[in-house]
Amino acid sequence: MTSPKTKVASPTEKFFVLIAVCCAAAAMPLTFTGPAVALPAISRSLGGSPIALNWVTNAFMLTFGSSLMAAGALADSFGRRRIFLTGVGCFALFSAGLAFAGDIVLFDILRALQGLGAAAAFSGGMASLAQEFDGTARMRAFSIVGSSFGVGLAFGPIASGLMIDAFGWPSIFLLVVALALLSLGLAAYFLRESRDPDATGLDWPGALSFTLALTLFTYGVLRAPETGWSDLLVIALLAGAALLFLAFGIIERSVKRPMLDLTLFRYPRFVGVQLLAAAPAYAFVVLLILLPVRFVGIEGMSEIAAGRMMIALSAPLLILPVIAGLLTRWFSAATICGGGLLISAAGLFWLSHFAAGSAPQALIGPLLMIGIGISLPWGLMDGLAVSVVPKERAGMATGIFSTTRVAGEGVALAVVSAILSAFIQSKLGAPAGEQASAAAQRLVTGDLAAAASNVPAIGHDALIHGYGDAFSALLWLLTAITTITAIVVFSFLGRGASNDMAEDAAPLLPEEEELRISKA
Repeated sequence: MTSPKTKVASPTEKFFVLIAVCCAAAAMPLTFTGPAVALPAISRSLGGSPIALNWVTNAFMLTFGSSLMAAGALADSFGRRRIFLTGVGCFALFSAGLAFAGDIVLFDILRALQGLGAAAAFSGGMASLAQEFDGTARMRAFSIVGSSFGVGLAFGPIASGLMIDAFGWPSIFLLVVALALLSLGLAAYFLRESRDPDATGLDWPGALSFTLALTLFTYGVLRAPETGWSDLLVIALLAGAALLFLAFGIIERSVKRPMLDLTLFRYPRFVGVQLLAAAPAYAFVVLLILLPVRFVGIEGMSEIAAGRMMIALSAPLLILPVIAGLLTRWFSAATICGGGLLISAAGLFWLSHFAAGSAPQALIGPLLMIGIGISLPWGLMDGLAVSVVPKERAGMATGIFSTTRVAGEGVALAVVSAILSAFIQSKLGAPAGEQASAAAQRLVTGDLAAAASNVPAIGHDALIHGYGDAFSALLWLLTAITTITAIVVFSFLGRGASNDMAEDAAPLLPEEEELRISKA
Protein backbone atom coordinates (compact mmCIF):
# COMPACT_ATOMS: atom_id res chain seq x y z
CA MET A 1 0.00 0.00 0.00
CA THR A 2 1.49 3.31 -0.98
CA SER A 3 1.31 6.32 1.22
CA PRO A 4 -1.41 8.82 0.34
CA LYS A 5 1.02 11.57 1.30
CA THR A 6 4.62 11.35 0.18
CA LYS A 7 5.72 14.81 1.33
CA VAL A 8 7.09 15.48 4.79
CA ALA A 9 4.27 16.09 7.25
CA SER A 10 3.74 19.69 8.26
CA PRO A 11 3.71 20.71 11.96
CA THR A 12 -0.09 21.03 11.75
CA GLU A 13 -0.46 17.51 10.36
CA LYS A 14 1.84 16.12 13.06
CA PHE A 15 -0.19 17.95 15.71
CA PHE A 16 -3.44 16.36 14.58
CA VAL A 17 -1.80 12.92 14.34
CA LEU A 18 -0.73 13.35 17.95
CA ILE A 19 -4.25 14.40 18.93
CA ALA A 20 -5.64 11.29 17.21
CA VAL A 21 -3.35 8.96 19.13
CA CYS A 22 -4.01 10.84 22.39
CA CYS A 23 -7.78 10.45 21.97
CA ALA A 24 -7.35 6.70 21.53
CA ALA A 25 -4.98 6.58 24.52
CA ALA A 26 -7.44 8.46 26.75
CA ALA A 27 -10.28 6.12 25.75
CA MET A 28 -8.45 2.92 26.72
CA PRO A 29 -8.28 3.41 30.52
CA LEU A 30 -11.98 4.31 30.46
CA THR A 31 -12.66 0.78 29.26
CA PHE A 32 -11.47 -0.81 32.48
CA THR A 33 -12.09 1.91 35.10
CA GLY A 34 -15.65 2.46 33.84
CA PRO A 35 -16.82 -1.18 34.01
CA ALA A 36 -15.19 -1.48 37.45
CA VAL A 37 -17.43 1.31 38.78
CA ALA A 38 -20.42 -0.17 36.95
CA LEU A 39 -19.83 -3.83 37.87
CA PRO A 40 -22.50 -4.03 40.60
CA ALA A 41 -25.03 -2.41 38.24
CA ILE A 42 -23.97 -4.71 35.37
CA SER A 43 -24.39 -7.70 37.68
CA ARG A 44 -27.91 -6.63 38.62
CA SER A 45 -28.84 -6.04 34.97
CA LEU A 46 -27.18 -8.96 33.17
CA GLY A 47 -26.73 -11.49 35.98
CA GLY A 48 -24.01 -14.08 35.53
CA SER A 49 -21.79 -16.29 37.66
CA PRO A 50 -18.80 -14.85 39.58
CA ILE A 51 -16.45 -16.18 36.87
CA ALA A 52 -18.49 -14.47 34.14
CA LEU A 53 -18.45 -11.20 36.09
CA ASN A 54 -14.69 -11.44 36.61
CA TRP A 55 -14.31 -11.77 32.84
CA VAL A 56 -15.92 -8.32 32.46
CA THR A 57 -12.49 -6.85 33.19
CA ASN A 58 -10.20 -9.80 32.50
CA ALA A 59 -11.48 -10.48 28.97
CA PHE A 60 -10.41 -7.00 27.85
CA MET A 61 -7.06 -7.00 29.65
CA LEU A 62 -6.21 -10.52 28.48
CA THR A 63 -6.74 -9.92 24.76
CA PHE A 64 -5.23 -6.44 24.95
CA GLY A 65 -2.05 -7.60 26.67
CA SER A 66 -1.54 -10.82 24.75
CA SER A 67 -2.07 -9.20 21.32
CA LEU A 68 0.25 -6.19 21.60
CA MET A 69 3.38 -7.83 20.19
CA ALA A 70 1.43 -9.49 17.39
CA ALA A 71 -0.31 -6.22 16.53
CA GLY A 72 3.06 -4.46 16.40
CA ALA A 73 4.39 -7.07 13.97
CA LEU A 74 1.29 -6.71 11.79
CA ALA A 75 1.69 -2.92 11.79
CA ASP A 76 5.29 -3.23 10.59
CA SER A 77 4.29 -5.65 7.83
CA PHE A 78 0.95 -4.33 6.57
CA GLY A 79 1.16 -0.64 7.43
CA ARG A 80 0.96 1.26 10.69
CA ARG A 81 -1.80 3.58 9.50
CA ARG A 82 -3.90 0.66 8.29
CA ILE A 83 -3.56 -1.24 11.59
CA PHE A 84 -4.27 1.89 13.64
CA LEU A 85 -7.43 2.74 11.68
CA THR A 86 -8.62 -0.86 11.78
CA GLY A 87 -7.96 -1.09 15.50
CA VAL A 88 -9.67 2.18 16.39
CA GLY A 89 -12.64 1.34 14.18
CA CYS A 90 -13.10 -2.09 15.78
CA PHE A 91 -12.57 -0.59 19.23
CA ALA A 92 -15.39 1.92 18.59
CA LEU A 93 -17.69 -0.71 17.09
CA PHE A 94 -17.34 -3.22 19.92
CA SER A 95 -17.55 -0.46 22.55
CA ALA A 96 -20.89 0.60 21.08
CA GLY A 97 -22.04 -3.02 21.06
CA LEU A 98 -21.36 -3.33 24.79
CA ALA A 99 -24.04 -0.73 25.52
CA PHE A 100 -26.64 -3.03 23.93
CA ALA A 101 -25.42 -6.41 25.20
CA GLY A 102 -28.37 -8.41 26.49
CA ASP A 103 -26.55 -11.04 28.55
CA ILE A 104 -23.24 -11.43 30.35
CA VAL A 105 -21.77 -13.97 27.90
CA LEU A 106 -22.21 -11.63 24.93
CA PHE A 107 -20.87 -8.79 27.06
CA ASP A 108 -17.68 -10.75 27.88
CA ILE A 109 -17.18 -11.73 24.22
CA LEU A 110 -17.48 -8.10 23.16
CA ARG A 111 -15.00 -7.13 25.89
CA ALA A 112 -12.48 -9.59 24.45
CA LEU A 113 -13.00 -8.23 20.93
CA GLN A 114 -12.70 -4.70 22.30
CA GLY A 115 -9.29 -5.66 23.71
CA LEU A 116 -8.13 -6.87 20.30
CA GLY A 117 -9.12 -3.54 18.77
CA ALA A 118 -7.35 -1.65 21.55
CA ALA A 119 -4.13 -3.63 20.98
CA ALA A 120 -4.14 -2.82 17.25
CA ALA A 121 -4.89 0.85 17.94
CA PHE A 122 -2.18 1.14 20.60
CA SER A 123 0.53 -0.64 18.60
CA GLY A 124 -0.30 1.09 15.32
CA GLY A 125 -0.61 4.49 16.97
CA MET A 126 2.65 4.37 18.90
CA ALA A 127 4.53 3.00 15.88
CA SER A 128 3.08 5.79 13.72
CA LEU A 129 4.15 8.46 16.21
CA ALA A 130 7.68 7.08 16.12
CA GLN A 131 7.69 7.69 12.34
CA GLU A 132 6.18 11.18 12.51
CA PHE A 133 8.47 12.58 15.23
CA ASP A 134 12.22 12.45 15.81
CA GLY A 135 14.61 13.09 18.68
CA THR A 136 13.34 15.20 21.55
CA ALA A 137 10.06 15.85 19.71
CA ARG A 138 9.40 12.12 19.76
CA MET A 139 10.04 11.96 23.51
CA ARG A 140 7.65 14.86 24.09
CA ALA A 141 5.00 13.22 21.91
CA PHE A 142 5.24 9.94 23.82
CA SER A 143 5.10 11.87 27.09
CA ILE A 144 1.91 13.62 25.98
CA VAL A 145 0.35 10.29 25.04
CA GLY A 146 1.26 8.97 28.49
CA SER A 147 -0.36 12.02 30.07
CA SER A 148 -3.51 11.37 28.02
CA PHE A 149 -3.60 7.86 29.42
CA GLY A 150 -3.24 9.40 32.88
CA VAL A 151 -6.19 11.72 32.22
CA GLY A 152 -8.32 8.69 31.38
CA LEU A 153 -7.25 6.98 34.58
CA ALA A 154 -7.76 10.08 36.74
CA PHE A 155 -11.18 11.14 35.51
CA GLY A 156 -12.55 7.84 34.20
CA PRO A 157 -14.11 6.72 37.51
CA ILE A 158 -15.86 10.02 38.28
CA ALA A 159 -17.00 10.49 34.65
CA SER A 160 -18.36 6.93 34.66
CA GLY A 161 -20.06 7.49 37.99
CA LEU A 162 -21.80 10.62 36.75
CA MET A 163 -22.98 8.92 33.57
CA ILE A 164 -24.19 5.80 35.41
CA ASP A 165 -26.13 7.97 37.86
CA ALA A 166 -27.72 10.03 35.09
CA PHE A 167 -28.25 7.55 32.25
CA GLY A 168 -27.46 4.03 33.49
CA TRP A 169 -24.40 1.80 33.03
CA PRO A 170 -24.63 1.43 29.20
CA SER A 171 -23.84 5.15 28.88
CA ILE A 172 -20.25 4.68 30.10
CA PHE A 173 -19.33 3.38 26.66
CA LEU A 174 -20.65 6.45 24.83
CA LEU A 175 -17.65 8.56 25.87
CA VAL A 176 -15.33 5.78 24.72
CA VAL A 177 -17.05 5.64 21.33
CA ALA A 178 -16.92 9.44 20.97
CA LEU A 179 -13.17 9.57 21.63
CA ALA A 180 -12.55 6.62 19.30
CA LEU A 181 -14.54 8.17 16.45
CA LEU A 182 -12.71 11.48 16.86
CA SER A 183 -9.40 9.61 16.73
CA LEU A 184 -10.54 7.66 13.68
CA GLY A 185 -11.55 10.79 11.76
CA LEU A 186 -8.34 12.68 12.49
CA ALA A 187 -6.10 9.74 11.69
CA ALA A 188 -7.93 8.92 8.46
CA TYR A 189 -7.25 12.44 7.18
CA PHE A 190 -3.84 13.33 8.61
CA LEU A 191 -1.93 10.10 9.29
CA ARG A 192 0.47 8.89 6.61
CA GLU A 193 1.14 5.24 5.85
CA SER A 194 4.46 3.65 6.81
CA ARG A 195 5.82 0.15 7.23
CA ASP A 196 9.05 -1.70 7.91
CA PRO A 197 10.53 -2.83 4.57
CA ASP A 198 12.42 -5.64 6.34
CA ALA A 199 9.37 -7.02 8.14
CA THR A 200 8.77 -10.72 7.53
CA GLY A 201 5.18 -10.95 8.74
CA LEU A 202 3.72 -12.27 11.94
CA ASP A 203 5.32 -15.03 13.97
CA TRP A 204 2.07 -17.03 14.06
CA PRO A 205 3.31 -19.99 16.17
CA GLY A 206 4.75 -17.59 18.73
CA ALA A 207 1.65 -15.36 18.79
CA LEU A 208 -0.79 -18.27 19.13
CA SER A 209 1.18 -20.11 21.82
CA PHE A 210 1.64 -16.93 23.89
CA THR A 211 -2.02 -15.88 23.64
CA LEU A 212 -3.34 -19.37 24.38
CA ALA A 213 -0.97 -19.77 27.34
CA LEU A 214 -2.20 -16.53 28.90
CA THR A 215 -5.82 -17.50 28.27
CA LEU A 216 -5.49 -20.92 29.91
CA PHE A 217 -3.63 -19.46 32.89
CA THR A 218 -6.17 -16.70 33.44
CA TYR A 219 -9.15 -19.03 33.13
CA GLY A 220 -7.56 -21.53 35.49
CA VAL A 221 -6.89 -18.88 38.14
CA LEU A 222 -10.43 -17.46 37.84
CA ARG A 223 -12.02 -20.93 38.02
CA ALA A 224 -10.00 -22.12 41.05
CA PRO A 225 -11.94 -20.17 43.74
CA GLU A 226 -15.20 -21.82 42.60
CA THR A 227 -14.05 -25.43 42.15
CA GLY A 228 -10.84 -25.55 44.21
CA TRP A 229 -7.20 -25.69 43.19
CA SER A 230 -7.33 -29.51 43.18
CA ASP A 231 -10.04 -29.56 40.52
CA LEU A 232 -8.85 -31.60 37.54
CA LEU A 233 -9.84 -28.95 35.01
CA VAL A 234 -7.98 -26.24 36.95
CA ILE A 235 -4.88 -28.44 37.10
CA ALA A 236 -5.18 -29.19 33.37
CA LEU A 237 -5.57 -25.50 32.52
CA LEU A 238 -2.53 -24.44 34.55
CA ALA A 239 -0.43 -27.35 33.26
CA GLY A 240 -1.45 -26.53 29.70
CA ALA A 241 -0.47 -22.91 30.24
CA ALA A 242 2.96 -23.95 31.55
CA LEU A 243 3.56 -26.23 28.55
CA LEU A 244 2.49 -23.50 26.11
CA PHE A 245 4.77 -20.94 27.75
CA LEU A 246 7.61 -23.45 27.40
CA ALA A 247 6.68 -24.02 23.75
CA PHE A 248 6.61 -20.26 23.21
CA GLY A 249 10.16 -19.96 24.54
CA ILE A 250 11.37 -22.74 22.27
CA ILE A 251 9.64 -21.21 19.25
CA GLU A 252 11.09 -17.77 19.88
CA ARG A 253 14.62 -19.17 20.09
CA SER A 254 14.24 -21.04 16.81
CA VAL A 255 12.54 -18.58 14.43
CA LYS A 256 14.60 -16.19 12.32
CA ARG A 257 12.77 -13.04 13.40
CA PRO A 258 11.13 -13.74 16.78
CA MET A 259 8.23 -11.80 18.21
CA LEU A 260 10.09 -11.83 21.55
CA ASP A 261 13.89 -11.68 21.52
CA LEU A 262 14.76 -13.69 24.63
CA THR A 263 18.42 -12.65 24.46
CA LEU A 264 17.42 -9.23 25.77
CA PHE A 265 16.90 -10.82 29.18
CA ARG A 266 20.66 -11.24 29.55
CA TYR A 267 20.80 -7.53 30.43
CA PRO A 268 20.09 -7.17 34.18
CA ARG A 269 18.89 -3.60 33.73
CA PHE A 270 16.39 -4.77 31.10
CA VAL A 271 15.09 -7.38 33.54
CA GLY A 272 14.78 -4.61 36.12
CA VAL A 273 12.67 -2.57 33.70
CA GLN A 274 10.33 -5.53 33.13
CA LEU A 275 9.83 -5.86 36.89
CA LEU A 276 9.19 -2.13 36.99
CA ALA A 277 6.61 -2.49 34.20
CA ALA A 278 4.80 -5.20 36.17
CA ALA A 279 4.88 -3.34 39.51
CA PRO A 280 1.95 -0.95 38.86
CA ALA A 281 -0.23 -3.97 38.08
CA TYR A 282 -0.33 -5.17 41.69
CA ALA A 283 0.55 -1.91 43.45
CA PHE A 284 -1.97 0.29 41.63
CA VAL A 285 -4.01 -1.10 38.72
CA VAL A 286 -5.72 -3.86 40.71
CA LEU A 287 -6.96 -1.16 43.11
CA LEU A 288 -8.55 0.69 40.18
CA ILE A 289 -10.75 -2.39 39.76
CA LEU A 290 -11.19 -3.69 43.33
CA LEU A 291 -11.78 -0.41 45.16
CA PRO A 292 -14.80 0.78 43.13
CA VAL A 293 -16.36 -2.67 43.63
CA ARG A 294 -15.71 -2.37 47.37
CA PHE A 295 -17.02 1.19 47.60
CA VAL A 296 -20.20 0.60 45.57
CA GLY A 297 -21.04 -3.06 46.13
CA ILE A 298 -19.89 -3.62 49.72
CA GLU A 299 -19.96 -0.20 51.39
CA GLY A 300 -23.02 1.07 49.53
CA MET A 301 -21.53 4.28 48.10
CA SER A 302 -23.07 5.81 45.02
CA GLU A 303 -21.13 5.50 41.76
CA ILE A 304 -20.43 9.25 41.89
CA ALA A 305 -19.00 9.07 45.42
CA ALA A 306 -16.85 6.08 44.45
CA GLY A 307 -15.58 7.99 41.41
CA ARG A 308 -14.59 10.92 43.62
CA MET A 309 -12.65 8.60 45.91
CA MET A 310 -10.72 7.15 42.98
CA ILE A 311 -9.51 10.61 41.96
CA ALA A 312 -7.29 10.64 45.05
CA LEU A 313 -5.61 7.47 43.78
CA SER A 314 -5.11 8.42 40.14
CA ALA A 315 -4.89 12.24 40.05
CA PRO A 316 -1.12 12.29 40.83
CA LEU A 317 -0.59 10.73 37.40
CA LEU A 318 -1.50 14.08 35.84
CA ILE A 319 1.47 15.93 37.31
CA LEU A 320 4.10 13.76 38.98
CA PRO A 321 5.39 11.84 35.91
CA VAL A 322 6.61 15.18 34.53
CA ILE A 323 8.18 16.11 37.87
CA ALA A 324 9.89 12.71 37.98
CA GLY A 325 11.55 13.55 34.66
CA LEU A 326 12.89 16.78 36.15
CA LEU A 327 14.16 14.97 39.24
CA THR A 328 16.52 12.91 37.06
CA ARG A 329 18.80 15.97 37.05
CA TRP A 330 19.63 15.28 40.69
CA PHE A 331 18.69 11.64 41.30
CA SER A 332 19.25 8.44 39.34
CA ALA A 333 16.33 6.68 37.71
CA ALA A 334 16.95 3.70 40.00
CA THR A 335 16.56 5.93 43.08
CA ILE A 336 13.39 7.60 41.80
CA CYS A 337 11.74 4.33 40.71
CA GLY A 338 12.75 2.37 43.79
CA GLY A 339 11.77 5.22 46.08
CA GLY A 340 8.40 5.62 44.34
CA LEU A 341 7.59 1.93 44.80
CA LEU A 342 8.50 2.15 48.49
CA ILE A 343 6.11 5.12 48.86
CA SER A 344 3.39 3.05 47.22
CA ALA A 345 4.14 0.16 49.57
CA ALA A 346 3.77 2.51 52.53
CA GLY A 347 0.43 3.71 51.16
CA LEU A 348 -0.79 0.13 50.73
CA PHE A 349 0.18 -0.67 54.31
CA TRP A 350 -1.54 2.49 55.56
CA LEU A 351 -4.71 1.64 53.62
CA SER A 352 -4.78 -1.84 55.15
CA HIS A 353 -5.56 -0.30 58.54
CA PHE A 354 -8.99 0.97 57.44
CA ALA A 355 -11.82 -1.53 57.65
CA ALA A 356 -14.67 -1.67 55.17
CA GLY A 357 -17.13 1.06 56.07
CA SER A 358 -14.50 3.51 57.34
CA ALA A 359 -15.12 7.22 56.82
CA PRO A 360 -14.31 8.03 53.17
CA GLN A 361 -12.18 11.06 54.05
CA ALA A 362 -9.90 8.81 56.13
CA LEU A 363 -8.90 6.89 52.98
CA ILE A 364 -7.79 9.93 51.00
CA GLY A 365 -4.33 10.04 52.60
CA PRO A 366 -3.30 6.45 51.82
CA LEU A 367 -4.87 6.59 48.35
CA LEU A 368 -2.88 9.74 47.57
CA MET A 369 0.30 8.12 48.86
CA ILE A 370 -0.18 5.09 46.62
CA GLY A 371 -0.87 7.33 43.62
CA ILE A 372 2.12 9.56 44.34
CA GLY A 373 4.44 6.60 44.71
CA ILE A 374 3.40 4.90 41.47
CA SER A 375 3.48 8.19 39.52
CA LEU A 376 7.23 8.64 40.07
CA PRO A 377 8.36 5.56 38.07
CA TRP A 378 5.38 5.93 35.69
CA GLY A 379 6.95 8.88 33.89
CA LEU A 380 10.33 7.16 33.48
CA MET A 381 9.36 3.60 32.52
CA ASP A 382 8.90 4.06 28.77
CA GLY A 383 12.22 5.84 28.38
CA LEU A 384 14.01 3.25 30.50
CA ALA A 385 12.55 0.47 28.36
CA VAL A 386 14.67 1.53 25.40
CA SER A 387 17.66 3.03 27.22
CA VAL A 388 18.79 -0.18 28.91
CA VAL A 389 19.36 -2.17 25.70
CA PRO A 390 21.48 -1.57 22.59
CA LYS A 391 19.94 1.02 20.26
CA GLU A 392 19.24 -1.44 17.46
CA ARG A 393 16.97 -3.43 19.80
CA ALA A 394 14.92 -0.48 21.02
CA GLY A 395 11.81 -1.41 19.02
CA MET A 396 11.73 -4.95 20.35
CA ALA A 397 12.36 -3.68 23.88
CA THR A 398 9.37 -1.33 23.66
CA GLY A 399 7.09 -4.16 22.51
CA ILE A 400 8.21 -6.46 25.31
CA PHE A 401 7.79 -3.67 27.87
CA SER A 402 4.25 -2.83 26.71
CA THR A 403 3.28 -6.50 26.74
CA THR A 404 4.73 -7.02 30.21
CA ARG A 405 2.86 -4.01 31.54
CA VAL A 406 -0.55 -4.74 30.02
CA ALA A 407 -0.52 -8.55 30.18
CA GLY A 408 0.83 -8.28 33.72
CA GLU A 409 -2.20 -6.22 34.67
CA GLY A 410 -4.60 -8.90 33.46
CA VAL A 411 -2.68 -11.70 35.16
CA ALA A 412 -2.31 -9.69 38.38
CA LEU A 413 -6.04 -8.96 38.49
CA ALA A 414 -6.94 -12.62 38.03
CA VAL A 415 -4.46 -13.76 40.69
CA VAL A 416 -5.35 -11.01 43.18
CA SER A 417 -9.09 -11.68 42.75
CA ALA A 418 -8.50 -15.39 43.46
CA ILE A 419 -6.42 -14.55 46.53
CA LEU A 420 -9.05 -12.13 47.84
CA SER A 421 -11.72 -14.81 47.39
CA ALA A 422 -9.60 -17.32 49.32
CA PHE A 423 -8.99 -14.79 52.12
CA ILE A 424 -12.71 -13.99 52.39
CA GLN A 425 -13.60 -17.68 52.51
CA SER A 426 -11.07 -18.15 55.30
CA LYS A 427 -12.42 -15.17 57.26
CA LEU A 428 -16.03 -16.35 56.98
CA GLY A 429 -14.96 -19.67 58.48
CA ALA A 430 -17.18 -22.39 59.91
CA PRO A 431 -20.43 -20.39 60.21
CA ALA A 432 -20.59 -20.13 56.42
CA GLY A 433 -20.14 -23.88 55.97
CA GLU A 434 -19.94 -25.27 52.46
CA GLN A 435 -21.38 -22.08 51.01
CA ALA A 436 -18.39 -19.99 52.08
CA SER A 437 -16.77 -20.31 48.66
CA ALA A 438 -19.88 -19.14 46.78
CA ALA A 439 -20.40 -16.26 49.20
CA ALA A 440 -16.75 -15.21 48.91
CA GLN A 441 -16.92 -15.11 45.11
CA ARG A 442 -20.05 -12.97 45.23
CA LEU A 443 -18.38 -10.55 47.64
CA VAL A 444 -15.38 -10.22 45.31
CA THR A 445 -17.74 -9.02 42.56
CA GLY A 446 -19.50 -6.62 44.96
CA ASP A 447 -22.77 -8.56 45.14
CA LEU A 448 -23.45 -8.37 48.88
CA ALA A 449 -27.12 -9.37 48.57
CA ALA A 450 -26.29 -12.60 46.70
CA ALA A 451 -23.55 -13.41 49.19
CA ALA A 452 -26.01 -12.97 52.06
CA SER A 453 -28.52 -15.29 50.37
CA ASN A 454 -25.82 -17.97 50.10
CA VAL A 455 -25.07 -17.82 53.85
CA PRO A 456 -28.28 -16.74 55.60
CA ALA A 457 -26.77 -17.70 58.97
CA ILE A 458 -24.32 -14.80 58.65
CA GLY A 459 -25.66 -11.26 58.82
CA HIS A 460 -24.71 -8.38 56.53
CA ASP A 461 -22.46 -6.81 59.14
CA ALA A 462 -20.51 -10.03 59.62
CA LEU A 463 -20.09 -10.42 55.87
CA ILE A 464 -18.80 -6.86 55.53
CA HIS A 465 -16.46 -7.40 58.48
CA GLY A 466 -15.10 -10.61 56.93
CA TYR A 467 -14.63 -8.89 53.58
CA GLY A 468 -12.82 -5.98 55.26
CA ASP A 469 -10.42 -8.28 57.13
CA ALA A 470 -9.69 -10.19 53.92
CA PHE A 471 -9.10 -6.96 52.00
CA SER A 472 -6.64 -5.81 54.68
CA ALA A 473 -4.79 -9.13 54.48
CA LEU A 474 -4.58 -8.73 50.70
CA LEU A 475 -3.13 -5.23 51.12
CA TRP A 476 -0.47 -6.61 53.48
CA LEU A 477 0.52 -9.12 50.80
CA LEU A 478 0.65 -6.42 48.11
CA THR A 479 2.75 -4.28 50.46
CA ALA A 480 5.33 -7.06 50.80
CA ILE A 481 5.44 -7.76 47.07
CA THR A 482 5.80 -4.06 46.20
CA THR A 483 8.58 -3.62 48.77
CA ILE A 484 10.54 -6.58 47.40
CA THR A 485 10.06 -5.28 43.86
CA ALA A 486 11.37 -1.86 44.89
CA ILE A 487 14.55 -3.40 46.27
CA VAL A 488 15.14 -5.58 43.20
CA VAL A 489 14.40 -2.74 40.77
CA PHE A 490 16.79 -0.42 42.61
CA SER A 491 19.48 -3.10 42.56
CA PHE A 492 19.09 -3.99 38.86
CA LEU A 493 18.59 -0.47 37.50
CA GLY A 494 21.44 0.80 39.67
CA ARG A 495 23.92 -1.13 37.58
CA GLY A 496 25.87 1.30 35.44
CA ALA A 497 25.67 1.46 31.67
CA SER A 498 29.23 0.13 31.56
CA ASN A 499 27.97 -3.08 33.14
CA ASP A 500 25.50 -3.47 30.32
CA MET A 501 28.25 -2.93 27.80
CA ALA A 502 30.17 -5.72 29.48
CA GLU A 503 27.08 -7.90 29.27
CA ASP A 504 26.81 -7.06 25.58
CA ALA A 505 30.38 -8.26 25.11
CA ALA A 506 29.41 -11.73 26.33
CA PRO A 507 29.97 -14.70 24.00
CA LEU A 508 27.82 -14.49 20.88
CA LEU A 509 24.98 -16.83 20.14
CA PRO A 510 25.71 -19.34 17.32
CA GLU A 511 23.71 -17.42 14.71
CA GLU A 512 25.38 -14.14 15.76
CA GLU A 513 28.83 -15.74 15.51
CA GLU A 514 27.98 -17.07 12.04
CA LEU A 515 26.88 -13.59 10.93
CA ARG A 516 30.08 -12.03 12.31
CA ILE A 517 32.24 -14.55 10.43
CA SER A 518 30.36 -14.02 7.15
CA LYS A 519 30.84 -10.24 7.42
CA ALA A 520 34.52 -10.70 8.14
